[in-house]
Amino acid sequence: MVASATKTKIAQELEDAWVALFRAPPAVVERVNARIRSEGFLTVEWYDVLWALARAPAGRIRQRDLGKDLLIARYNLSRLIDRLAAEGLVERVPCPADARGFDVVLTDKGRDLRAATWPVYAQALREEIGSRLSTDEQCKLSRLLAKLV
Repeated sequence: MVASATKTKIAQELEDAWVALFRAPPAVVERVNARIRSEGFLTVEWYDVLWALARAPAGRIRQRDLGKDLLIARYNLSRLIDRLAAEGLVERVPCPADARGFDVVLTDKGRDLRAATWPVYAQALREEIGSRLSTDEQCKLSRLLAKLV
């Protein structure tokens, strides 16, 4: 009987963790997105691509490799890059190392817009995470989630 009760408790704790892992991120991202959009800026997805490019050497990365550096889902990346390019925030240029491939390059306009968006994004993160978790809790959460990556 004792083993069964322990097993049930462990299973319930594991299930609760699993459910929270799925529910929390979309809810937080939705609220952060709403805040950023309400200020007239980019979505989190657009910002994420510009941020990855800003961190890349010379603001440039192979399109096929860009997905590895993103926080967002990659299934619509090609269309997202099309939209960013249409807005003049990125450019697709031939890859010098592979004539069949393309690099995505951050434009000055994209760099400026990413920089202008960051203060609003940072404030939204402070409101959505910083106001709900102590600094110690934020560190613990980061360490715990890193173990799952």
